[in-house]
Amino acid sequence: MYPVEIVQPMKEELTENGFKELLNGQEVESQLQQKGTTLVMINSVCGCSAGTARPGVLMAVANAAKKPDFLATSFAGFDVEAVQTLRQHLMPYPPSSPAIALFKDGELVHFIERHQIEGRSAQMIATNLISAFDHYCN
Repeated sequence: MYPVEIVQPMKEELTENGFKELLNGQEVESQLQQKGTTLVMINSVCGCSAGTARPGVLMAVANAAKKPDFLATSFAGFDVEAVQTLRQHLMPYPPSSPAIALFKDGELVHFIERHQIEGRSAQMIATNLISAFDHYCN
């Protein structure tokens, strides 16, 4: 598990912008039972998370005409139980962090894996997410 001093600033980049932390399995299950759309960012300490994933997610949320009803995040390697529970809902995709998932009424409808984040710009990730929001969000 990562030290809190390392993780906290990376968590705050999302939580200070309206993302709710999902810290355990119960919180994940409760969130995914909500009606509507939930965007979940599986946060990470890696460079692609800092360089493109978090900025891309924030750019998408800030600029989309249609937005998810709920914004949530869990941190891989820190919020261990929450991430394990999330990954059960991401099957058949293999574990990936960072990763970005959009759920509608608890069902996974859009997923961006790490290999789709690496080497892409924040703008490309934002464009991908905005397209998914247009399709699935009200």
